[in-house]
Amino acid sequence: MQNALALHQTQRFMLSVCLQTHSLLQVSYTSWFLDAFNYAIASNMDVLNLSIGGPDYLDLPFVEKVLELTASNIIMVSAIGNDGPLYGTLNNPADQSDVIGVGGIDYNDHIASFSSRGMSTWELPHGYGRVKPDVVAYGREIMGSKISTGCKPLSGTSVASPVVAGVVCLLVSVIPDSDRKQILNPASMKQALVEGAAKLSGPNMFEQGAGRVDLLESYEILKSYKPRASIFPSVLDYTDCPYSWPFCQQPLYADAMPVLFNTTILNGMGVIGYVKSQPVWNPDSEEGNLLSIHFTYSDVIWPWTGYLALHMQIKEEGSQFSGEISGNVTVKVYSPPATGEKSFRYSTCVLRLKLKVIPTPERSVRILWDQFHSIKYPPGYIPRDSLDVRNDILDWHGDHLHTNFHIMFNMLRDAGFYIETLGSPLTCFDARNYGTLLLVDLEDEYFEEEIQKLRDDVVNSGLSLVVFADWYNVDTMVKMRFFDDNTRSWWTPVTGGANIPAMNDLLAPFGIAFGDRILNGDFTLNDELIRYASGTNIVKFPGNGYVHSFSFYDSSESGATHSFLASGIGNSDSAVLGLVEVGGSRIAVYGDSNCLDSSHMVTNCYWLLRKLLDFTGKNIKDPVLFSNSVKLKAPLHQDEDQLPSRRTDLNFSLYSGVVGKELTCRSDSRFDVWGTKGYGLQVRGRNRRLPGYKAIDLGRGLNSSSVDISMLKGGPKDNSSGNRFLGLLYRDDLETPVVFPSHWLVPGVIAVLGILVLINFCRIRQKRRRRRKGSGSSASGRYTNL
Repeated sequence: MQNALALHQTQRFMLSVCLQTHSLLQVSYTSWFLDAFNYAIASNMDVLNLSIGGPDYLDLPFVEKVLELTASNIIMVSAIGNDGPLYGTLNNPADQSDVIGVGGIDYNDHIASFSSRGMSTWELPHGYGRVKPDVVAYGREIMGSKISTGCKPLSGTSVASPVVAGVVCLLVSVIPDSDRKQILNPASMKQALVEGAAKLSGPNMFEQGAGRVDLLESYEILKSYKPRASIFPSVLDYTDCPYSWPFCQQPLYADAMPVLFNTTILNGMGVIGYVKSQPVWNPDSEEGNLLSIHFTYSDVIWPWTGYLALHMQIKEEGSQFSGEISGNVTVKVYSPPATGEKSFRYSTCVLRLKLKVIPTPERSVRILWDQFHSIKYPPGYIPRDSLDVRNDILDWHGDHLHTNFHIMFNMLRDAGFYIETLGSPLTCFDARNYGTLLLVDLEDEYFEEEIQKLRDDVVNSGLSLVVFADWYNVDTMVKMRFFDDNTRSWWTPVTGGANIPAMNDLLAPFGIAFGDRILNGDFTLNDELIRYASGTNIVKFPGNGYVHSFSFYDSSESGATHSFLASGIGNSDSAVLGLVEVGGSRIAVYGDSNCLDSSHMVTNCYWLLRKLLDFTGKNIKDPVLFSNSVKLKAPLHQDEDQLPSRRTDLNFSLYSGVVGKELTCRSDSRFDVWGTKGYGLQVRGRNRRLPGYKAIDLGRGLNSSSVDISMLKGGPKDNSSGNRFLGLLYRDDLETPVVFPSHWLVPGVIAVLGILVLINFCRIRQKRRRRRKGSGSSASGRYTNL
């Protein structure tokens, strides 16, 4: 920084500002920064460093003022945060695409444990985050001056960030005064930094971004720089592990949900730009035609940056292909003429792809992760799942497979499972492709069509369920409210750790429900010690199921007791784990997800998840989990007043993707159902044949499961409020699917019967179509020093 200050004194072309507030609580307010940013714009600064940050990327006055700053050609450098090694912990404004986000490393070029990790979570649950940080710099044990005299070592991304700001100041000096305004801008500077950075061996892209900042390499780029647009990252290589994690962790295959890759367009040609035409996929060989890519991108690139998202699927005719696919994605960008120019500026951006493809795995090892029903802060106060965590009360890490569930994701892949992400409603996937639907820590409501679809999937299509819930207690939520000084308003949780009333509606057709207890404690299962952290209890479960109960501390505000319950199996124990077979499908439920979430985990329960998935996907029954001592002789059915009710004092539609919204399959679902409700997904025909490849019949006849409905009759009928779907499995008019695989038919003899079955099938579909036709703010803006 001394060199930068010397440059400022001698050449008077820049000013580097390090905004750090030092209050007793190390908390700053939005209004303070708005004043400081206005001063930066008015004084025509060139470079601004911000060593603060917060989780609120919807603090619109702050975010929009940052956009105004960079649009005014001020290069902003910001620390990404000190919430590492947790993923999904980027701080704002470093997570904005127009800001240079900086992470920290030590002198051994290892990512500092405190340095926050990506991906950005703005785009969740419907899309995929961007790669951040942009670069990393030394941020551990950096010597700096004390306020009094002498020096002292400092650590944090707030230290790494001004190091990069100093590098930026030095780079500015290599541009002649006459060219500075035409060449230097936030995009061109970021291009120089990320293209010149040295990629570190070991950390992945969400830990290091482009790599360690390299002053000399960036200098060489800027010395001969001509205004252009580019893509960051410019390469997605499935063979480059671990840098390309998580993409290198799981290959592509046919019939999967699209793999999303979200890149940033850096437009050094002007503050505003546009994509000229649809991006183009140019494969290196014929095998590349097996890859289908749909693109979504910024309508307007402003200021200086935009996004290009790839939605990649392997075509069905590639279901038996094994090998690599490579090629380039090109996109043309243009900007209005610069001052003194008459013609538009044009540039072609190139993204290099190298993908690994395998034959479609068998159904039993394919898992679908529900991302759509996850709600996080902001915009609402979504409380942390574990109430024992006092210093991080917000559930803000994204709840994604590649953020706070990334260790679980790696475990599942190492165990031979293939796990895909669904960011659309449950109507938007073909249940016959998956062995298990995994529902973990979900906070949103469900469309009526989703509940009906899931019931049909389990009963008729052989889909199994694994559910990990969390606490929900209205009295506790009400007492957790606080007054926010920044927004001058009261904040109260919009849901519990999970939305148990909504989850109970989803599970009601199977006779399963969770209660409103908040249970804490340790227990041992299969010689493994498990911490039950703010989990809930099971209050309803069908007969012939297997239910495990243990003694816990009940910390719910409305709990009958606040002490440890009596030991031993009996009425005083709380049921927390249940397993049951439903015809050809299987369901497993557990009341706590903290043992899967790496955010504040005490002990993990990955071994339990593996055993549950072995049961649901492969029907492998662990003798401990299926001991006769825990088998129910009669349905578990506790009092109705133990079923949690929804809050009536909140407008949940402000935070929900379901309440008050239209049921639509989004661009993270399969291409053939984009923009629909997803009902036509089950209808499949014969695939087109690509030259050189055999046609594959994916009629799915062998993957369908016909359930003996008589097995589901005779259970308790309960249509009480809050469980209005409970009796569906016991109705005599339950529609069964028409199983009609073509390879079962004998030519000629079955011809007439086939026509009759088809007529009947069409009538059923027509009936269903008629029935379906009738269906129909800124958060807390506090920022902390990093």
